[in-house]
Amino acid sequence: MSESQEQAKRAEEETDKPDLEGESDDSSDEGEACGDSEMDFLRNLFSRTLGLSPGEKVLDELSLEGVARYMQSGKCKSIICMVGAGISTSAGIPDFRSPGTGLYANLQKYNLPYPEAIFQIDYFKKHPEPFFALARELYPGQFKPTVCHYFIKMLKDKGLLRRCYSQNIDTLERVAGLQGEDLVEAHGTFHTSHCVSFFCRKEYTMEWMKEKIFSEDIPKCEACNNLVKPDIVFFGENLPARFFSSMKQDFPNCDLLIIMGTSLQVQPFASLVSRVPNSCPRLLINLEKTGQSDFPSGLLGFGGGMDFDSDKAYRDVAHLSTCDDGCLALADLLGWKAELEELVKREHALIDSRDAKKKGEKSSQSSGASEKAKGAESEAGKSDKTE
Repeated sequence: MSESQEQAKRAEEETDKPDLEGESDDSSDEGEACGDSEMDFLRNLFSRTLGLSPGEKVLDELSLEGVARYMQSGKCKSIICMVGAGISTSAGIPDFRSPGTGLYANLQKYNLPYPEAIFQIDYFKKHPEPFFALARELYPGQFKPTVCHYFIKMLKDKGLLRRCYSQNIDTLERVAGLQGEDLVEAHGTFHTSHCVSFFCRKEYTMEWMKEKIFSEDIPKCEACNNLVKPDIVFFGENLPARFFSSMKQDFPNCDLLIIMGTSLQVQPFASLVSRVPNSCPRLLINLEKTGQSDFPSGLLGFGGGMDFDSDKAYRDVAHLSTCDDGCLALADLLGWKAELEELVKREHALIDSRDAKKKGEKSSQSSGASEKAKGAESEAGKSDKTE
């Protein structure tokens, strides 16, 4: 073979040979791209769960005044309220965890193995007496809504309230004027009751349950004789399906989250604070700061990762006061204070008037029954004398 033929053959072989070096370079670039993509995913995951993702700064100041100006700007149109027991304490209903005055601190009289047992479904099925004794003390209808409840009603009336998510079972949101569609009662309600039997599940009204509780009868199903329980969520039970369906619709579209009177210690309710968009301001009105997530709970998606004090804080505001005082302060900044105070005064007067009327009717019925009894005794006496 001539030299020229050998050179041509070598050139042909080099042309057909794969470019391993080039392929290696491409593969390396692809691997780096995958690595970058995975790192971006992890960064975003950490940012979302810990609340560290930088969002648009909406508030011009991290204060109640800044929140009020934002609400007046016309950009704030969809407010979600998350509320707990702290919004009802001024109505005379104890919260759960306050040392000395909270519900859990005052349950010794019920001889419970531990305070939370009173709200555990397995304990309730075996020992329903403590729960119904407590229900007599706290039953809805004995208390009036607070300033905070009526502030939420004002948000609705002004077309700003998307939804109120409540941990409370006292129904005071309804008494204040919120309707079923305005509310997600995350931990259930006394509004209805059901037989605990899976095979029965007969429904009972609030009036039926109230009569049983105040006559000190343990409510039993008229169909199967099993226990009947108000539709409040006990430990060991699932939250209402509406909690999850509404959550998916509401929180991505929220542009102001107002959190009031809750310790944010109970899941999954507490994790709702992390479901609003990264730019959504979050206002906490409470006696102490809460919702500040630690690293492990953040990774699990629990807690809100709220940041009130660091150099990176850009949307979270803590107003430390009672819920009523905080709502009055915000209403004052919005120019609503006089309207709110008038609403509370008017609604409380209506409730007092209705209560007085009910008492009058009961008194009349009692007097009528007494007169009938006296009349019957008199007639009996006359009959004896005649005989």
